[in-house]
Amino acid sequence: MQLLDGRATAQEIREELKNAVNARRAQGGKTPHLAAVLVGSDGGSLTYVTAKVKACDQIGFDSSLIQYDDFVSEEELLAKVNELNNDDDVDGFIVQLPLPSHIDELKVTQAIDPLKDVDGFHPENLGKMVLNLPGFLPATPAGILQLLKRNNIATSGKDCVVIGRSNIVGMPLSIMLARNTDPGNCTVTLAHSRTKGLKEKVLKADIIIAAIGRPGFVTADMVKNGAVIIDVGTTRVKDDSKKNGWALKGDVDFEAVAPKCSYITPVPGGVGPMTIASLMINTLQSMELRGK
Repeated sequence: MQLLDGRATAQEIREELKNAVNARRAQGGKTPHLAAVLVGSDGGSLTYVTAKVKACDQIGFDSSLIQYDDFVSEEELLAKVNELNNDDDVDGFIVQLPLPSHIDELKVTQAIDPLKDVDGFHPENLGKMVLNLPGFLPATPAGILQLLKRNNIATSGKDCVVIGRSNIVGMPLSIMLARNTDPGNCTVTLAHSRTKGLKEKVLKADIIIAAIGRPGFVTADMVKNGAVIIDVGTTRVKDDSKKNGWALKGDVDFEAVAPKCSYITPVPGGVGPMTIASLMINTLQSMELRGK
């Protein structure tokens, strides 16, 4: 069994991006600028956004963090999105999800300029992904593909089961793994809570992507020997032994499953850092798409 170290792979990507930014500066080019909008005080979202800002500092990007309380109106948030769309210094921005229940997430997502949508959630970018046209790929699925590619994990012709059908991870990732690309060319089964015979389907998979949001959902009896496991789960579970009172748990029962795998991602330290690395790649790409 070999750990797929997302932290190490993300650091490799950050170094490449840092060199690209330094080269741009040496030629008088613009420094990429990523902005993040955070609504509320959710601990997980704050930690994630803070990590994005830190990554920008390490690479040499400019960054902005715009924070609102839970009670910000949808109108005010949409006005900020419009402002960022028209700010020529901002190359890409994200509105951190989830949003409070009184705000329509889809409405906010659709209001973002597709050329600044570095999260890759806008319908235009999702459509380009399906057609394999240039655009922004959703950050988490793209990060997973980078992790597979940079660790020389073969995907062509492999049977892959994606557990979870969210618009952020499961659905786009199933499409990306099935495309005629590298990584790609998998035979993909998109499984979910209504899938019949789920255990039997997962047991046949060469590659398992667990993105269902249920800690320990994938157990050892669901995994064949030599499978590749990508655990996207990041659920906070109460843990009194921890100073902060909680632990981050993945969707895979790591201790029981890991001995059967050829490769497996840890939680934390697997997919999370790769998501941020992909966001940085998209931010640099945003300047190219916008002719900056």
